Amino acid sequence: MNDLRDSGVRPVSPSDAIEFLLAEHLNHRRMCRALEDLAASADFDASRITSLVDFIRFDLTLHVIDEEEDVFPLLRRRCQPEDDIEEILGRLGREHAEDKALSERARDVLNACLIVRQAPHAIEGGADALIAFAQHERRHLALENAVIIPLARLRLSEGDIAMLGRRFMARRRRVATTGK
Repeated sequence: MNDLRDSGVRPVSPSDAIEFLLAEHLNHRRMCRALEDLAASADFDASRITSLVDFIRFDLTLHVIDEEEDVFPLLRRRCQPEDDIEEILGRLGREHAEDKALSERARDVLNACLIVRQAPHAIEGGADALIAFAQHERRHLALENAVIIPLARLRLSEGDIAMLGRRFMARRRRVATTGK
C-alpha cells in the first residue's frame, strides 16, 4: 500500500526491530488519517479502499502478532520490577482485543463499500466505524510510543533486538510465501 508505507522515509528493515516498530507505527498513523479522510469523503475510491483493506488485513495483523508473540513476552522477561510493565502490557493486550473488533468492523465497512461501489457514508454506520477505529488506534500508538519503545531501548540487548528482527522477517517471509 504505497500511500501508507514509508514513502519518502528511510527504508527500515525488520532486522532493526525497534526502528521497524516505529516505522510501522508511522504507517498506522497514516492509515488512521486515510480512514478519517475516507470517512469524510463522498467520493468512492476503490483503489484506496482496497489498499486500506489489505493494510488492515496483513500489515496491522502482523504487527499485533509481532507484539503479542515476541515483543511483549520479551519485555516481561527483561524489564525490572520498577518498570511496572505488567499493567501496561495488560492494557495493551486488552486494547489489541478492542482493535481487533474495531478493525474487523472497519474492514467490513470497506468491503461493503467495494461491493456497492459507494463511499463509507453510504453504509449505515460506516463513517463512524472508520473514525472509531482510527481514534482508538491513535491512542494505542501513543501509549506504545511513550512507554513500550523507550523501555525496549532501555531493557533489550543488541542480541534481543537482532532476535526480534529475525522473527519479524521470518513471519513476513512465511506470509509472503504461504499467505498465512
